[in-house]
Amino acid sequence: MQVDPRGPRFGAAVTTVVLIAVLVTGSWALLAAQAAVFALATFLGLRYAPYGLLFRVLIRPRLAPPRELEDAAAPRFAQGVGLAFALAGTAGYATGTTWLGIGATALALAAAFLNAVFGFCLGCEMYLLFRRVTAKLRSERKVPA
Repeated sequence: MQVDPRGPRFGAAVTTVVLIAVLVTGSWALLAAQAAVFALATFLGLRYAPYGLLFRVLIRPRLAPPRELEDAAAPRFAQGVGLAFALAGTAGYATGTTWLGIGATALALAAAFLNAVFGFCLGCEMYLLFRRVTAKLRSERKVPA
């Protein structure tokens, strides 16, 4: 599936605002809600992600068509990385391990901010690195010693 790259960037901007609110309030419920957003995008695809739906309905009709589309695999992987940090943060806040909640939320915030402001998707870069490493490992196994 191909996606408009402005959609995930919009989602990252909304996520940035939500994660700042989590750090200010310490609300594990708000972070759990963000984890649910990440989970929908990870398991059902970007098409069903709440922020992606908002982008498609409210924002994209007002923009010129995108110059190019990108494969959805890397942003979807990035949503999975965000989910892992959001779950760790939610567990930290919910169990009173505040340092874990703050740390995991701050790391997720840093990644979302980089994508929203600079268009640098850290999770997408992790995906590409993972693909290169696994491809190299597969090719090395096929070569007889």
